Order: sequence, then C-alpha cells, then structure tokens
Amino acid sequence: MTRFTVLVAAPQPRSSVYTAALRAASEVASRAGVGSRPDVVDIAELGAELLSESSAAVGDALDRVSRSDVLLVASPQVHGTYTGLLKVFLDRLPELGLGHTVAVPLAVVEDLRNSRGIEEDLRILLADLGAWVAEPGLILAEEEADAPDSVVRAWADVAAPGLREAVSVAA
Repeated sequence: MTRFTVLVAAPQPRSSVYTAALRAASEVASRAGVGSRPDVVDIAELGAELLSESSAAVGDALDRVSRSDVLLVASPQVHGTYTGLLKVFLDRLPELGLGHTVAVPLAVVEDLRNSRGIEEDLRILLADLGAWVAEPGLILAEEEADAPDSVVRAWADVAAPGLREAVSVAA
C-alpha cells in the first residue's frame, strides 16, 4: 500500500490552500493509483509547538511525513516563495529525510505571472531533502484555490502518468 501524505503549509488552519491540496490529492491519487485517502498534516494546527524540541505532535507529524511514499506539499506564495512554516517544519527532518519519497509541489499564488519562483524553490527544497520531485507541479491562482476543480483535473491528467511511474520505480 502506498503511503500518501498531504503537507499543508498555509499560516491558517483549514485554509483555501488546504482545500485545494485535498482536491488535488484526491484527483491525482485516483488517476495514478497511489492510494485512496491521504494522511493530512496541516502545519498551522501545530501552532507554537512547531518551535518546541519536545512536542509529541510535531514528532508525530514529522514521522508521518518522513514515512510517506508520495508527499503532496502545498504552500501559498509569501514574499515570493513558500511559507516560513514549511521551512521551519522541514528543517526538522534529517538530511535526506525524504530519500524514498516522491514529492509533488503545489503552490497557490497571487499572480500567475510571478509563480515560477515558488515552484522552483519548492522543487529545490524537496530535492535537497532527497525527494524525487514529480513534474509538473501544480500552481493555482488565489482565486482558483476555493474552487480548483477544472484546473486540478487538467493538471492531474498530465501529472498522474509520471507519478504512477515514479511510485512504481520507488517501490
């Protein structure tokens, strides 16, 4: 069984980024055959515990992420890149902590004309942790995040075959 996790790095819990990430996960999972319901880690729900060295909740979240075969990482664009929450969380993983993981980046941006930076930054961050980063990632405009169905379906049509292949190679 493929362990599929969605990691949401929006500053607010259960945000539109969260909604879009779950929709994208559902769509690509059904097309790529990578499991049914993904595990979800919403970093905003960890709150101040994220900075605690001894937080059981953070330890559990890190463990769930590091054991993932497929990890969809969703972040809004903040100051041109992914959120500080994501960086703080992923900095807690060991070197090559995603070494057996296929990662899928998802970015929600204010302006699609300025979206290239966050997608590249997410790819670099995930690859530095050892993940194989699937292509293409998904970039949504903020106004699409609450109702992303048409964009997500089109993306999943393109992304699912490569994800299916990557997971079969990694397994």
